Amino acid sequence: MQTVGLYLKPSRNSMSVRYLDGRGGPNRVKIDSFVCRIVTVLVLVSVVLPRIWGQTAVLLEWQRVGSTVLDLSLASPAGGPVDRVWYSADGSRFFVRTQLGRVWQTADFETWQPANGTEPPERSNLLSGPEGALAIAHPLRAARAYAAGRYAYRSDDGGLNWTNLTNAGGHSILGGMLLDAAVSPRNPDEVIVAGANGLWRSMDAGDSWLGMNEAFPNLPVQRLVQPAEKDNAVTIVAGAAEFTWSSGEHVAWRPAGNAVLIEEERLKGSAAAALGTDITAAARSGSIVYAGSADGLLFFSRDGGGNWGTSGVVAGAGRIERIRIDGSDPNVAIAFTQSRSRARFLRTTTSGVFWEDLTGNLPAGAVISGGAMDLASTAIYAATDRGLYYAFSESGVPSWVLLRAGPTIDVSLDAKGNQLLAAFADLGVFSALAPHRLRDPRVVSSADRIARAAAPGSLLSVIGARVQQARIGERNAPVLAASDLESQIQVPFETATGNLQLAANTLAGSRQMGLTVLPAAPSIFVDRDGVALVMNAETGLVLDPSTPARSGARLQILVTGLGQVTPNWPTGLPAPLENAPRVVSPVRAYLEREPLEVKRATLAPGYIGMYLVEIQLPAIVNRGTAELYIEAQDQQSNRIRIYLEP
Repeated sequence: MQTVGLYLKPSRNSMSVRYLDGRGGPNRVKIDSFVCRIVTVLVLVSVVLPRIWGQTAVLLEWQRVGSTVLDLSLASPAGGPVDRVWYSADGSRFFVRTQLGRVWQTADFETWQPANGTEPPERSNLLSGPEGALAIAHPLRAARAYAAGRYAYRSDDGGLNWTNLTNAGGHSILGGMLLDAAVSPRNPDEVIVAGANGLWRSMDAGDSWLGMNEAFPNLPVQRLVQPAEKDNAVTIVAGAAEFTWSSGEHVAWRPAGNAVLIEEERLKGSAAAALGTDITAAARSGSIVYAGSADGLLFFSRDGGGNWGTSGVVAGAGRIERIRIDGSDPNVAIAFTQSRSRARFLRTTTSGVFWEDLTGNLPAGAVISGGAMDLASTAIYAATDRGLYYAFSESGVPSWVLLRAGPTIDVSLDAKGNQLLAAFADLGVFSALAPHRLRDPRVVSSADRIARAAAPGSLLSVIGARVQQARIGERNAPVLAASDLESQIQVPFETATGNLQLAANTLAGSRQMGLTVLPAAPSIFVDRDGVALVMNAETGLVLDPSTPARSGARLQILVTGLGQVTPNWPTGLPAPLENAPRVVSPVRAYLEREPLEVKRATLAPGYIGMYLVEIQLPAIVNRGTAELYIEAQDQQSNRIRIYLEP
């Protein structure tokens, strides 16, 4: 048994509370029971860790970020490359081998388990396929055969003639090249093909196809793009393209353009031309540019690439693989190198003039594929093929600690250094409280976990500490819940506005944290899965692709930070189920930047520090996702996306 942090997820059955509507009659508000995750903290339990997680040396509660699929405008969302698929002899189980060599099995096509040590069988019943495609005859029906290549094909005469099953205007509806196919021993009409964009299954002999990627952990992440400070969207590079996941998304990573990749290629090209060498990595922040070469040299420019200097040589550095600049100080950057002897983790605090070797006790022979740093705490993180590590670099050679064993593609921190983001091979992107925050707690909005101004009545989270008592300014702030990783408090309604101090008594002693209090500082709640808590007022269901908002619908948004209410309500007390106090400040809502009608804004019945804003959608809306945000006292909330149907 090992101990791991888990977030206990209540069921999504809705619950109801009642309040009086604007006409004086009772109205029923349904709120999904899983919103209680927002106002409770982490629970630690002892469990047997799944084999895919390996050995964990530091307690972290990992939450998946986004899904495991990409939106490539194919027949279904796409996954990562797969090179072999096969059924068990009796057809009761199905096996997949990803391009990275990991083997998985399923008995129901919904849940997957590792099949370590399992090898694919030799292919049998092979035929000559069209255009060089791999062709397989069905073992029980000799005339039936399938082929996988540029397209998927079917033959009903033993391979003499082939029907193209996936061609649409010269393009395959399943995306890139197919590498393998498997037919069910039980059903000649059931076929699964696999290739560059994952798994695809047909139950009608190839006449229609459904992707199997949404339940299969095979997101083809190649790296994480450094998050922007303006929101909590996460961007990845997959298949030489950029994809993003924003609050409110609930299907697939969306194409995000390739601005970062294009800029990097431009930087490498211009640096190579100026320096006359093979540039393999480059990064820029403002006028400061860094570049690294295939032969282990590092360069810097302080005028946007007009003039270049050569950094001090780091012995045995090897090929410079990547460079990442600190988000708060462009004079600080880290670089990862690879040589025949060992990879190195380098850092500069002098705009590239000198680089220090922080490799320390990272395993010899490990390949470093990514890294991150928090300048304030001196924390550093390294993603390697052996695992995810972290250390502090304040003095001497750092001593690295294993966070998670197993291949890690990349690691990053959010813009405020509160959440650790990691891309694990095959499995996808996950987040956890950054371990360095345990010795340097921070206060964030409980709604979206971003450091922002608060308002009287707001819910705040102190991440990285168990708070026993708290004061904001001159007033006691109730501690609503607390664990060793996170605590939640409410800003007293009587708190004056201005720049104040949040004084927290923790197990590690007293902490002072700056806090700006405004009359209103709205923030829409987003759950740990990235789903915005926006509900259909009639059904109480949270909006997602299966329950989109329709034109003319009334929606309810759970927020915090709307400030004073009337009549006054005591701090730390759940709002009444009927006649919930109304928000004093005018509240506005916008859909795709167009104003919406706000029906009411009150405290959320039955909850502490949460507000319920009800809006009316226009009579005509466009199908798809749309951006939604609210505003009060000229302060805008975080921007989330909701699903719409005409």
